Amino acid sequence: MNWIQHYQLFLFDFDGLLVNTEILHFQAYQKMCEQRGFKITWSFEQYSGFAHHHANGLRDAIYAQFPALYQQEPEWNILYEEKKKAFMKLLQEGRVQLMPGVSDLLLALKEANINRCVVTHSAFQLIKTIREQNPILNSIPYWITREDYIHPKPDPQCYLTAIERYAEKEDKVIGFEDSPRGLNALLQTQAKAVLVCPPNSPYLNEVLAPELSYYPNFNTITENNHP
Repeated sequence: MNWIQHYQLFLFDFDGLLVNTEILHFQAYQKMCEQRGFKITWSFEQYSGFAHHHANGLRDAIYAQFPALYQQEPEWNILYEEKKKAFMKLLQEGRVQLMPGVSDLLLALKEANINRCVVTHSAFQLIKTIREQNPILNSIPYWITREDYIHPKPDPQCYLTAIERYAEKEDKVIGFEDSPRGLNALLQTQAKAVLVCPPNSPYLNEVLAPELSYYPNFNTITENNHP
């Protein structure tokens, strides 16, 4: 894995990129709505389309689907706290798996002593629980969670914060995302932006461009095709 030596700082999104938690987030939103008497019937692909384009995409989609829910509780922060509790319960019920190729890449970065940082909108407590289930994640020395910045992706504040803290002036930086929202945040920084997501992702054709590096998963990055 010599290609990693081309960069001095690796930036990673978390959910859906390093760990397979997106389905749990979807289930948590379903449970939150069910507890209030509403049933989400979207497919996972539809959920992904709402979640991965805009910071408020899910809020707007859920309120549009259930106007009565908005009348019942117009404060989204309250609903989001209920979703977080449902997500934590799901985490505690079963092990969260790493995405393909993540373990090998993290081990290689650790052995090469290359700086790496997770940049996520997930809260620290959620991250802590997942790291306990997957110890290899503890090899990542730096973590930017939602407590560390104000404006969520696609605003670049979170990535700019990581670069300011952990990159030297001349460092080459590379960042990995699995969603359009995160990708747009990365593209507003000096980092080389890389998209890693399944080839059947509903938004893939919307974001692919000639200058963008894309891989179905980390196992498909090789010495011959690396970014």
